[in-house]
Amino acid sequence: MITIDSLTKRYGDVTAVDAVSFTAAPGRVTGFLGPNGAGKSTTMRIVTGLTPATAGTARVLGRDFADLPNPGREVGVLLDASAQHAGRTGREILRIAARTMGLPTARVDAMLELVSLTPGEADRRVRDYSLGMRQRLGIAAALIGDPEVLILDEPANGLDPAGIRWMRDLLRGFADNGGTVLLSSHLLHEIEAIADDIVVIGNGRIVAGGTKDELLGGRGTLVRADDPAGLAAALERAGLSATVADGAVLTEADPATAGRTAYAAGFAVTELRAADGGGLEEMFLELTAASQRDHLHGTEGNAA
Repeated sequence: MITIDSLTKRYGDVTAVDAVSFTAAPGRVTGFLGPNGAGKSTTMRIVTGLTPATAGTARVLGRDFADLPNPGREVGVLLDASAQHAGRTGREILRIAARTMGLPTARVDAMLELVSLTPGEADRRVRDYSLGMRQRLGIAAALIGDPEVLILDEPANGLDPAGIRWMRDLLRGFADNGGTVLLSSHLLHEIEAIADDIVVIGNGRIVAGGTKDELLGGRGTLVRADDPAGLAAALERAGLSATVADGAVLTEADPATAGRTAYAAGFAVTELRAADGGGLEEMFLELTAASQRDHLHGTEGNAA
């Protein structure tokens, strides 16, 4: 469990994190999303004790991170895979972590196998690792203490499609076994595939939060029938919004209401489903438009 309450961080006159509150619950993957500079990394650094808060609290398993007796046994952290000691081998890095946490050295080999680093790769200097290999090593270091909580910032960077699928399955299994996962990523389709809950931050403030179904549901329904214009008129007569697009009708009503209304009006429905639109990507861009560096308003007015 991660509980963040009214968390604030100021750097002089700049407020990087502004009264942020949310919870990452056990047994669930919480996706933490926001544009660059929105406050994600600062929030995660405060949670993991690397940056002091100006105000508010961030607690892991009911305590400040600094008060955990053996943090690595309770919280696995990966904030920057490139921050590992470049002159050590992957095996050495895991051995040091194991010794620091009081773990048996057998745990090192178990983690190397879990993240699919071969013995030859484990004995290479980290400076010779690809980014994907560093990510796997970082995940191994985060998991070596068998923690209850995982806090990961962009863990899929550098992984190929098979590696991303492997990581998704790993995190899903961790949460399904009762663990808490707080995951930040710019790969929105991966967050959409794995997250149970989503928190969106923009300009240092939470702009949306809830379950994935709550946030992505309620974005309308797509209905198809042989007479889309007639169907749209029937929906509007029932007090429902309706727009015809590409031979289908889009309405803000939920699928059950749209289906019942079409049936009552005598329309044979050939397709009825939630209107996915752009899914998480569309929602993310809408919610964070004010804090996007690259505003998607066409090219007029752009400097040459």
